[in-house]
Amino acid sequence: MICFPNAKINLGLHVVSRRTDGYHNLETVFYPVGLKDALEIIPAQEETTDIPEFTGSTGSTASPRQYRLFQSGIPIEGNPENNLAIKALKLIATEKKLPEIDIHLLKKIPAGAGLGGGSSVADFMLKLLNETFALGYSKKELILRAARLGADCPFFILNRPVFATGTGDELEPIELDLDNYSLLIVKPDIMVSTKEAYAMITPRKPDFPLKEIVRKPPETWRELLKNDFETPVFKKFPKICRIRQSLYEMGAVYASMSGSGSSVFGLFEKKPDWQETFDEYFVWCDKE
Repeated sequence: MICFPNAKINLGLHVVSRRTDGYHNLETVFYPVGLKDALEIIPAQEETTDIPEFTGSTGSTASPRQYRLFQSGIPIEGNPENNLAIKALKLIATEKKLPEIDIHLLKKIPAGAGLGGGSSVADFMLKLLNETFALGYSKKELILRAARLGADCPFFILNRPVFATGTGDELEPIELDLDNYSLLIVKPDIMVSTKEAYAMITPRKPDFPLKEIVRKPPETWRELLKNDFETPVFKKFPKICRIRQSLYEMGAVYASMSGSGSSVFGLFEKKPDWQETFDEYFVWCDKE
């Protein structure tokens, strides 16, 4: 069975307070977008012409089954065992008996971009395993397991616009539709460390209620809808700031960094002509 894990953008992001567990309390709006990876799981094949990226075991004493990961598209750095898709598989394998499987992952969502690519793959793996092998988890049960994989992971189980608080795990669905706008995402060749980004933030309560701002037309968001990470990240990486300015110069009604960066997105009333401006960067436009 195959599925297509999608990215998200943050509409506003406030770091409200520091928690005793080392995390931070946030306020943000998660909005799903059409930039997608592809994730497929199939019964393990005895013969294949492809070379697996990684072969491993679920590590479960109850069901120590093997898996193979075949990865293509954008390379993922680091140990494949740290891939959130594999962590999701191992989490489920501690609770349910699973057959040996081959995993095929095509990466189109860049890492280190603030687009939730890793979290999305984790959640879609949970849903894919649940559906493929009729494991019987409810949506609420999947959300609880997703929260064990990462702070923003629960969002992709719902995968609809939500107002998120806590560490990003407390979700309140909201009515928000940006289909009448063209969305352009630009990511420079810069990796922003999430840990480092948080270290540069002084938590504070937002000046305006986030849920009230997003009820207004996007044309009014520029002065109201803020991402707290922009000030320190723009100071360290001026190139990211220049991308946002370029989006406004191209006619964006609203532009912002997503998450802790490094991607920046713009909302346009019509499809922008971006090729000459951003030809050296990763770019995705929903109106291609």
